[in-house]
Amino acid sequence: MKTTESTHAAPGHRASGKSTGTVVPVLVRDRKPVIGYGIGALIALLFFAIGAPSALATFRLSSAGDAVELPPLAIPSAAAGWVLAALLVAATVYAWLNLRAGRKNPGWLALTYGLAFLMAFLIWVVGSANNPNISLITLLGGSIALALPMVFGSLSGVLSERSGVVNIAIEGQLLLGAFAAAVGGSITQNVYVALICAAVGGVVVSALLALFAIKYLVNQIIVGVVLNVLVSGLTAFLFGTLLAPNADALNSPPRLRSFSIPGLADIPILGPLLFRQTLLGYLMFIAVAIVWFALYKTRWGLRVRAVGEHPKAADTVGINVNRTRVINVLIGGAVAGLGGSYYTLVSVSQFSRDMTAGAGFIALAALIFGRWNPLGAFFAALLFGFATNLQYVLAQAGTAVPSQFMAMLPYVVTIFAVAGLVGKSRGPAAAGEPYVKG
Repeated sequence: MKTTESTHAAPGHRASGKSTGTVVPVLVRDRKPVIGYGIGALIALLFFAIGAPSALATFRLSSAGDAVELPPLAIPSAAAGWVLAALLVAATVYAWLNLRAGRKNPGWLALTYGLAFLMAFLIWVVGSANNPNISLITLLGGSIALALPMVFGSLSGVLSERSGVVNIAIEGQLLLGAFAAAVGGSITQNVYVALICAAVGGVVVSALLALFAIKYLVNQIIVGVVLNVLVSGLTAFLFGTLLAPNADALNSPPRLRSFSIPGLADIPILGPLLFRQTLLGYLMFIAVAIVWFALYKTRWGLRVRAVGEHPKAADTVGINVNRTRVINVLIGGAVAGLGGSYYTLVSVSQFSRDMTAGAGFIALAALIFGRWNPLGAFFAALLFGFATNLQYVLAQAGTAVPSQFMAMLPYVVTIFAVAGLVGKSRGPAAAGEPYVKG
């Protein structure tokens, strides 16, 4: 999290005596991160330290039958709560001192703070459960699975917005991808065909976005919202008239089964999480790496970022701005469509109305939280997936925390992300602005 500083002319303030045109620098400080740190530290003191349960919070680090079985990790809830709360208070004070001195907060501060708060919350909520014993592998593995469509959706947003096109239609891309995967997979009974159909479904939504936003210069946010509503209504209509009456023929796609990579899957903790995935899970990791490398390590990525930051300058050096934007939007649609196939090929083997349930909007928040960076968006989506899966795991443990509060967690995290309490985020300068050559 960074403190934003800038200098500008203070009205009426110039160098005394002669009119030299010299302006007085004025320091502009962003207090939102410090406010966010303070709120988190106060919550930690009141709930995780003062209100800490007396029980041990136990985390199982392996499953029965693993090649290497690790002993469970038992943590005293009260002691851990006080230590982590003190760490959060210290981080808040450090951020406040940096704000007073006009210094930027180092990058490690936000990471340390986030991990400490997450650990404190997890220990507190598990220690408060009727059965304070959960499987860490199940919690983290389920988080990766639930984050999968959000990761693909946020990558779609990165590709579009880095080229200057705001992609609000991620929800529609995911939903039509899920629908196309269900129909294509049901007709052919082939998961690979289903994945291709999902990508095509996402491209269809992206093509409409590109047509209206880039060619006809319609407001990009309005186009995205309209496309989401259009896809929702269209898929609901087709589901009711075609899929529901012909479920065996049109709504019974095959499932993507998980498979392990020999040797690597036996690594304690990391093995089951990273190397015991479905094909779509492995594609997710590969897609994150490819998008990051392409955007930041290739000539193509440099051109894309130039188009998103300063399209006129990019045009001056011979880059076709609108063509670059169209290509990126279409690629992003294919990526989001693949993410949508998770719902009908992995989660459940059939399509249902609006089954994405707002995942596209959370992917958009992950994009902002991750500062329009593929790696940042990936980890932000994992955080949202973790918050979603936590409610299911803790419900089985019999936690005293109301289930309604746990169901709110992903959206609370989303609000904090987009409100700027996690730090100042600045998107591509030309995002949302149509470009007309000349």
